[in-house]
Amino acid sequence: MGSQVKITLVKSGISRSWRHREVLKGLGLTKLNKTVYRPNNPAIMGMIKKVEYLVDYQIIEG
Repeated sequence: MGSQVKITLVKSGISRSWRHREVLKGLGLTKLNKTVYRPNNPAIMGMIKKVEYLVDYQIIEG
């Protein structure tokens, strides 16, 4: 099994660019302090980099 990324929304998407809000919705982050697990692949990492200032993330091996 590949590695996963643990992503937590730590800042609100309110008053952010509509593109950034759509990225958050695509990641499944809808509420503050919500944590989701996603597969570690280039598409997900690109989404994280776009909203890196709003989220905390940690790569989990295993």
